[in-house]
Amino acid sequence: MEHILGQGWEIHPAGGATGEAFFAKYQEQKLFLKRNSSPFLAVLSAEGIVPKLVWTKRMENGDVITAQQWLNGRELKPEEMGQERVAKLLKKIHDSAPLVSMLERLGKASFKPEKMLAELEKSIDNDLLQMPSVRSAITFLKAEIKNIQNGEFVVCHSDINHNNWMLSEDNELYLIDWDGPVIADPALDIGMLLYLYIPRENWPTWLNQYGVILTDHLLLRMKWYVVRQTLIDIQWHKDKQRYQEMNHWTRFLQEVNESYE
Repeated sequence: MEHILGQGWEIHPAGGATGEAFFAKYQEQKLFLKRNSSPFLAVLSAEGIVPKLVWTKRMENGDVITAQQWLNGRELKPEEMGQERVAKLLKKIHDSAPLVSMLERLGKASFKPEKMLAELEKSIDNDLLQMPSVRSAITFLKAEIKNIQNGEFVVCHSDINHNNWMLSEDNELYLIDWDGPVIADPALDIGMLLYLYIPRENWPTWLNQYGVILTDHLLLRMKWYVVRQTLIDIQWHKDKQRYQEMNHWTRFLQEVNESYE
C-alpha cells in the first residue's frame, strides 16, 4: 500500500472479515482503500449509492486497489430505518438499469426462487432438519414457490442490516458493503427490512414511500424470502458455533412462520 500512495501516509486496517480494507490518511487527505473490489463499485459510485470512487490502480502482482472518499459519518440506528430517505434510496437502487447491466456483464444471472431453494436444501444439515420450526419453514418454501413468481428482477443488496446504511456529516445517505449483490425479486431486500425494523402497522406507509402498494402477493413474496434468509442465517451461526445468535434467529423464524397466514 505504501508504494502506491507514497511516503507520509498513515495506513490502518479497517477491520472486516476479509482483511482487505484499509484507512489511509495524509495531512487533510483521507481515503478508504480496498484490495480487489468488484468493478461493480464504479457503477455504485457513479449512481451515488456509495461514497465517491477516487481512483483505481493495478499492482504488479495483479491486485487491484480502489480508493474511495473517506467520509465522516455514522451508521443508521434501527429506529431510523423507517425514514423516507431509506425507502427512496432502496427504490433508487432497485430501479437502476446500470447496476443490473454491470452485474450481468460480470456474469451474474437472475437468482430465481427455484435455485435459491435448491441451494438452501443442500446447505441445511440434518441436525437443523430435526427442528419443527425448520421443517415447517422448508415445507412453506416448497408449497409457495409457484405462488411467489414475479417478473421483476433488480439488483438487491441482500444484506440491508442497519449497520450497512451510512449517514455522512453532510446528511447524505449511502448503502455500503456490497459483498453479495444479486439480481432478484426486490421483495428479497424489502422483506428483511420490514420484518426486522418496521412495525407491521407501518408497512403500508413505508411501502408507499418506496413506491409500491402492499398486496397479498407482495406479503407472500416478502415472507418467502425472509424465511429463506433466516434459515441461511441459522445454519451460518450454527457452523460458526455461535449458538446464542443461532437461537435468536430460530426464535425469529418461529415468529415469521406464524406471521400473516
